Amino acid sequence: METIEKLDVTVLEPRMKHPTIFQWFDNLNGGEAFVIHNDHDPKPLYYQLLGERGNTFKWEYLLQGPEIWEVKIQKLTQEEGESVGELVAKDYRKAQVFKKYGIDFCCGGKKSLKQVCEEKGINPEVVENELNAIPETGSASARGNEYEKWDLGFLGDYIVNMHHSYVREAIPTLYEYTTKVARVHGSRHPEVIEVAKHFVNIANELEAHMPKEERVLFPFIKQMAEAKKNGVKIDRPAFGSIQNPINMMEMEHEAAGGELEAIRRLTDDYTLPADACATYRVMFSKLQEFEEDLHRHIHLENNVLFVKAVELEKEVLN
Repeated sequence: METIEKLDVTVLEPRMKHPTIFQWFDNLNGGEAFVIHNDHDPKPLYYQLLGERGNTFKWEYLLQGPEIWEVKIQKLTQEEGESVGELVAKDYRKAQVFKKYGIDFCCGGKKSLKQVCEEKGINPEVVENELNAIPETGSASARGNEYEKWDLGFLGDYIVNMHHSYVREAIPTLYEYTTKVARVHGSRHPEVIEVAKHFVNIANELEAHMPKEERVLFPFIKQMAEAKKNGVKIDRPAFGSIQNPINMMEMEHEAAGGELEAIRRLTDDYTLPADACATYRVMFSKLQEFEEDLHRHIHLENNVLFVKAVELEKEVLN
């Protein structure tokens, strides 16, 4: 039986915890792993590791609280192929294939196709065949990769004006529908009560999340884009590397995405019951529309805007 070393993070000084974990990770060979033992969810470490080491590891919870968390961190062997997020960034039509198999291309988009198929128990060759069946021809607009060519400041403005505006308009309507359906149909279909609770969580998450992007992160990205255009350097911001707020935004994206996944599971992929009234039907339709918009919204941020912003920072900071 394989013996995996365990690092007890609880006995380390706070300032030494992450450096020690990174040192352990860097000492691994491809395919090797270790377990971290902690007294709280180490999710922020996941994003720091992803930001600084890229898609080079597998993260697997062994224990998830309430008092002890243990995570197995395995260094991946060198794999060929792009991440699912990169594949969709180049051709958004591939998102439909990933959706068919329940593959997360936005919040979990930094994983390779091989890795995500292994985690879901899907034959990667089947998915690859469907991806390859998408015709190579098609305009940039049809492929959805025209965003790759946009100025980053403009892309940030586009996200705010198109996607943030949509979220703010959709939330009150969906809150009304989910609350009403839970009240009227909850006794016969208790899952809709849970759906209403999950939607409140989504609304609260996004209403706190979007202002942080609009007031801090996106303005700094726009400042960097202007600096590059004018051939000047700018000072490092108070938050240090742009990877720090990006890590936080990606954590919050994942939280919202998890709530939507829970709604899809509860509703059996939005399968209407025989006694569904008009409001019930509209609620499902609006929730699916909201999910579709949020997937594109988060994809544009995680897989396009944020990726390019990290690279831009290297060029323009003093």
